[in-house]
Amino acid sequence: MPVFKYRGVIARQSPEHKAITIVAPASEVFAFASIVRAGRDKSGVLQGFQRPQIASHIREIGGYLEAPDAVLPNSIVIGFVEGVTLRETSPDVDVVDLSIEAEHEPRGYVIDGQQRLSALARLPYKYFEVFVSILVCRDVGELRRQFVLINNTRPLPKALIYELLPGTSGLPGRLSSRSFAAQLTERLNFDPNSFLRGKIYQFTNPAGVIRDTAMQRLIIYSVTDGAMRELPPEKQFSGGFKLISEFFAAVKEVFEADWEGHTPKTSRLLHGAGVQALGYVMELLIARYGAQTRRDFAHGLAVLRGHTAWSSGAWRFSDGEALPWNGLGNKNQQIMALAEHLVSAVRKHPLQRFRLEHPGARRTNLEHVTRQPEPASSLDGELDSESAHDEVAAKI
Repeated sequence: MPVFKYRGVIARQSPEHKAITIVAPASEVFAFASIVRAGRDKSGVLQGFQRPQIASHIREIGGYLEAPDAVLPNSIVIGFVEGVTLRETSPDVDVVDLSIEAEHEPRGYVIDGQQRLSALARLPYKYFEVFVSILVCRDVGELRRQFVLINNTRPLPKALIYELLPGTSGLPGRLSSRSFAAQLTERLNFDPNSFLRGKIYQFTNPAGVIRDTAMQRLIIYSVTDGAMRELPPEKQFSGGFKLISEFFAAVKEVFEADWEGHTPKTSRLLHGAGVQALGYVMELLIARYGAQTRRDFAHGLAVLRGHTAWSSGAWRFSDGEALPWNGLGNKNQQIMALAEHLVSAVRKHPLQRFRLEHPGARRTNLEHVTRQPEPASSLDGELDSESAHDEVAAKI
């Protein structure tokens, strides 16, 4: 079994982690560490965490590294869960002897520096040493958490960051608040019993058409101010899954011509604006009329026929504004205007309640909701309007 031995410097940073810096030839780094791309196995379980290679970036780095005077002072960050043995040379000196077992496959995971390492892989004829920062984690979950924290400030695809959130603990508030919504979005996208299976665009599902961020915002609102908040905590996940899956099955049934074969560019029904606005309609149908099933939701949504312009025509809002069907964007003001338009149209029809309160739910009074949905962050680049949200929520 190959064993690579180095002398490194250990940084006293955290009692739960060991951070060591070594110098190693690039050829040896390839032997004990690998770049594991984010993807899904056949059952939909997330594997790995790295984004795809950026060919132009790698070529640019490789072109520079070919020069005889090239230097690469930035460290490659490698995470390990096992296969690393440390021996301190002296309790008074922060120098350690480090052994890495390679066995049949690399034990390390590249956390940061994959483009630099990929560029070096294209120069096998050149001996080139690199700084390697090694992070020894207690388990794969902690390794994933470190990847998210280290790369969150870098221009990584936000869809990838969001997919890594489920099951990752100890994150900053702005990320942990997304974790439940990201986990439920994941199940909606990969559970065989979900109507939305495969329809949500995620980093590992680029064939999806509904943006994961739009679905997450719908969920976050429901958890903080809507129907999911009224579910017992132990039923919030499963209950929310059923409600959202049933609702969008009804959306497709009622607006099939605007759903089948469309993308967000050709139908605002699948656009972030449409998805988020319809979330308010879902809340109205649940809170006022007790909707729970696809049939219930379809009955309530049917009254919107003639009031929408998902893929043609023009939207005519209550303020007299006429907006081309594709003039709707992801600006919060337009999303709220659309939500108010749809909610008002449903409220004008004398729908009967479908049933009494669903089992285990507390009675909801959404007439006086004043809390705004999740505030926008740098992750979304969108603006929220508290007053606009309150106007729509008051109509529910």
